[in-house]
Amino acid sequence: MTRVDPLARAVYALLVIACFAAFFVTQRLKHTPTVVQRFELTPRFSPFPGGHVKQEAISFRLANADAVTVTIIDANEEVVATLVRDRRLPRYKQFSLRWNGRRGTARHFRTLTTAAGHAVLVPVNEGRLAPAGEYRVKVTLREQSRKVLSPRSFTLVGG
Repeated sequence: MTRVDPLARAVYALLVIACFAAFFVTQRLKHTPTVVQRFELTPRFSPFPGGHVKQEAISFRLANADAVTVTIIDANEEVVATLVRDRRLPRYKQFSLRWNGRRGTARHFRTLTTAAGHAVLVPVNEGRLAPAGEYRVKVTLREQSRKVLSPRSFTLVGG
């Protein structure tokens, strides 16, 4: 008859308990809403004269009200454009804005209304046109001290 070491038995029991705990934590995380929800992007756009879609349409909503900064980042995770800075957004209300493909920080804004009556913020960036390539949206939540990248990238198509 082989004798089982009490230390090995204790380690095994701890591993079993840790696995169960990890399972329950994972289940809870799966059912916790993400802080930035319903991210919607135009897959490709071209701000150049021949382009069919002139502006990138960006839309999302927050699980909790917060002051947000929305930036466009390139494939190297460098900031290309800042669309809004510390703008207070309510929870669960879809926020829509557009990017004109230009670099820099928006100095002023226009508002347009869609055919469905939805308001869209149009930041006016006045820098040079960004080069063709893949970009993502980064939403910085000031009060939660979090940064969230859009789950997908979008393409700025050259002229």
